[in-house]
Amino acid sequence: MFPISNIRFATGRPNLLEDSDETGTLTILRVRPSRRFLTSAHAAASRSIPVRRDLSRNAADRSRSWERIRNCYNHQRVAPGRDAQLFRILRTSGAAPCRNGNRLPVLMHHSLFLESPERSRIPMSRSSLTPASSIPVRFSQRRSFTHELAISFLMQQAVENPQVISLAAGLVDMETLPTSIVQQVIGEIMSSPALGKAALQYGTTPGYVKLRRLLMQHYADMEQQDANALDFDLEQVLLTTGSQQLLSLVCEVLFDPGDICIVAGPTYFVFAGNLAGVGARTVTIPIDEEGMITSQLEQTLADLDERGELSRVKLIYIVSYYDNPAGTCLSTARRAEVVDVARRWSRDHRILILEDAAYRELRYDGEEFPSIRSFDPGGEHVIYTQTFSKTFSPGVRVGYGIVPKDLVQPICDRKGNEDFGSSNLAQHLIAKVIRDGLYEKHLSEVKHGYRVKRDAMVGAAQEHFSDIRGVSWHATHGGLYVWMTLPDEIETGFESRLFQAAVEAGVMYVPGQICYAEDHPDPPRNQMRLSFGVQTPSGIELGMQRLATAIKQTMSQPG
Repeated sequence: MFPISNIRFATGRPNLLEDSDETGTLTILRVRPSRRFLTSAHAAASRSIPVRRDLSRNAADRSRSWERIRNCYNHQRVAPGRDAQLFRILRTSGAAPCRNGNRLPVLMHHSLFLESPERSRIPMSRSSLTPASSIPVRFSQRRSFTHELAISFLMQQAVENPQVISLAAGLVDMETLPTSIVQQVIGEIMSSPALGKAALQYGTTPGYVKLRRLLMQHYADMEQQDANALDFDLEQVLLTTGSQQLLSLVCEVLFDPGDICIVAGPTYFVFAGNLAGVGARTVTIPIDEEGMITSQLEQTLADLDERGELSRVKLIYIVSYYDNPAGTCLSTARRAEVVDVARRWSRDHRILILEDAAYRELRYDGEEFPSIRSFDPGGEHVIYTQTFSKTFSPGVRVGYGIVPKDLVQPICDRKGNEDFGSSNLAQHLIAKVIRDGLYEKHLSEVKHGYRVKRDAMVGAAQEHFSDIRGVSWHATHGGLYVWMTLPDEIETGFESRLFQAAVEAGVMYVPGQICYAEDHPDPPRNQMRLSFGVQTPSGIELGMQRLATAIKQTMSQPG
């Protein structure tokens, strides 16, 4: 066991940790936390078992090798006031090379520590460390590209602070989940031996044909088109495990490490994780009230061309309806423009557009927009994806995509390697829900409930924030989020005074900084995403009141 007094901190890069002559001391390498709260660090125990010089590896191999610690150390807190900063140790343990060529054993942990002068206690995981084999696991290069998302921290905060009102969670309202519909429809499916057995059998990689046909009609209805006039075939409609799987599959089949995806700033931070997972770079285009600024997109492509990097641009990613996190919609004019820009700058290869329409059907008022895909006759440039997670049930995990013809086979090949096809039972369920008219009725009820909550949040913002200098917000016409901007000097990050003040006041939000891609050179630090999906209208009102109090308190403090 390590006593607290035997913990010291070192600063530097993980691969430059030097040997320590001390014994019985746990040396923790401290690195500067990233803005996405996803920094990794290596912890080396300079006591523990002896290690020998590994002559069978060169220096480069040694720097990538891994060694797991043999002993199970107890989990302890660092005392308040100690020279400690936020750090993470990834679930994957790592060993830093030493000057003498030895490799130090490593302490493996999968949660976070945080003690700082501003706040004496931030909850940490209470789980113990797990002993592991001394034989290292050699992970792929892509494993080093991935990391846990900041949402893990928010979830832990919610669990350990149940009294806190979460305006952070992007979950759907529990009251909207269609338990009675699912019970009825599953019962009807299982009452037919033939249909029940078909639903419980393996499906196909592209998905249940009847549902795919229904989705062609569903898409045509949203576009106010005749289904017979659609410019794509049944084979181009693919069913996935939520739309998130299609986002991941697109990344897998398109990107090599170093390739470029153009995203909005801010953007859906989970997709930013998908991009990081395949080693893709991101280039951020700013947004305004009409979504991604297409003139900036044009200029960015010109700049990349001048630098000789246009050939690395593979994709433009846009959440086209009431986006997560900012709640904006790409205007009709810009929908046409972004397709035109992608087409004109496609020279030695086609630049694709990934249209994420996850929130399309959650429109409460305002203009009704056609899809970006509708401006791409023949569907050569736009990959369209939508999900039933927000409008029906995330637990069912059914999404779909409409993809260009030459992407069908690559995506199906990749998906086939992963799952042979998404849940066949869930697809039968959604097909019957749509066919029997139950989906539209349920969607209408869901939209009514969210409209009331949206109004509660915007009304509370008007009441509690209007008198706070420099605070503004976007009143969305759909989706689940309100985007708020504070004065430049008020930072909203996890380590900020405001975040701590908000938690103490009993409310949580998502710091806007994590909603910008990692490659953004200077993301704004004074923004936040507020979700109205989970809380009741009264909970939203109280949460907004608490947040306003925390902001005023922070603004009144010197420094």
